[in-house]
Amino acid sequence: MTWLAGIDIGGTKCAVCLGEVTASEVRIAARRSFPTGNTTPSSAIHRLITALDNLLLKQGSPDLHALGISCGGPLDSRRGLILSPPNLPGWDSIDIVRPLREHYGISVGLQNDANACALAEWKWGAGRGTQNMIFLTFGTGMGAGLILNGALYSGTNDMAGEIGHMRLEASGPVGYGKAGSFEGYCSGGGIAKLAQTIARKELRKGGKPLFCPEPGLLTAITAQKVGEAAEQGDPTAIKLWGIVGKQLGRGLAVLVDLLNPELIVIGSIYGRQQPLLEPLVMEELQREALTYSMSVCRIVPAQLCEQVGDYASLSVAYSLLSS
Repeated sequence: MTWLAGIDIGGTKCAVCLGEVTASEVRIAARRSFPTGNTTPSSAIHRLITALDNLLLKQGSPDLHALGISCGGPLDSRRGLILSPPNLPGWDSIDIVRPLREHYGISVGLQNDANACALAEWKWGAGRGTQNMIFLTFGTGMGAGLILNGALYSGTNDMAGEIGHMRLEASGPVGYGKAGSFEGYCSGGGIAKLAQTIARKELRKGGKPLFCPEPGLLTAITAQKVGEAAEQGDPTAIKLWGIVGKQLGRGLAVLVDLLNPELIVIGSIYGRQQPLLEPLVMEELQREALTYSMSVCRIVPAQLCEQVGDYASLSVAYSLLSS
């Protein structure tokens, strides 16, 4: 049995976990989280070390073999630096790896969250046994982790897979700083913005969308509320998911044609709204993607679900064992 540690650093919360790993399985033995808030990087690192020390103590102080860190980009995985992620103000060129390596005396690795999730789904989730797999986050934002020819592909400076920045339309909801982008249409934040636009139009015409029956509720719209409304048969919500499904299929077609994967794993929102989205996505894919490429590619929801952040950080640690 091999013991690994994982750290997931996010704009809302930070989490630490311990995992017991065999050749093919992982068990999360313990975890702890705390709000990121306005914590300074040095204070957050201190809290992470303290939390991990406490978890180790409660597990009988097992010997750690490696520690993995998952964090939103941009970052420099080779030098172990977090480079000013938009959701972590003040984290400017922060060396996250060195203090942890010095404290624990083990190998420590850093990857952006999409890459880390891709590693986790490839090793322990829906992507087991594949050689060419793409993972799409489809949560708060839209990013991709690429497993190509049996290895993680991160690009020249860790920026491979930023599919959310790709523009799908000349105008549209803003995501990743760009109107009409893949993230604008296919992310929690983008869906909320699109829903606000559509709801305003419906309200002006006298309609009452279930997810926003009055103007005062516009700013409270979330992707979850739109999903719940669609499940209850609200025509405006169903129309909105039709737009999202078409754009998701269009974005996937680019990935299928460009990278010829055998599997695309989609996280978060896709799994929750699969009955609505899947037929729309597949219809657009059949229309837009190369038939021969599509004949070998499956589209599936992520398996690791709500615990993917923990598995992701542990997968970064696991990758260090064979490097």
